[in-house]
Amino acid sequence: MVLPITAFYVSLLGICYIYLSFLVIGVRRSAQISLGDGGNEDLKRLTRAHGNFSEYVPITLIMIACFEANTGQGWIVHGLAAALLFGRVLHAYGLRQHAGASWQRIAGMMLTFASMLMAAIANLVLIHFGL
Repeated sequence: MVLPITAFYVSLLGICYIYLSFLVIGVRRSAQISLGDGGNEDLKRLTRAHGNFSEYVPITLIMIACFEANTGQGWIVHGLAAALLFGRVLHAYGLRQHAGASWQRIAGMMLTFASMLMAAIANLVLIHFGL
């Protein structure tokens, strides 16, 4: 089974995850904090951006891959995966730049949740109606 669209977005999201990891490592090294956040506000926000990414991306990618494998509807797969990618980038940017709520965090979560919900519904419709 070949999933070229999902593979493309998984690769881009993997690069984003590595970038977030390097940001966390950079703050840890410069602040000399090996465990926890040491009360460092930048590290708190970056570790949450990193953790939040790792919490939402895998399940959403699994649902998108299932949809691609079962339908081959490329434009829908692109839409779901692009919403996830841009949602995660916006959210991480918002967390990094702002201590409180920001339009980037809100828009990022809305895109992420929309991608998750639409992928779940699309898969359930496929299972039930066999479209």
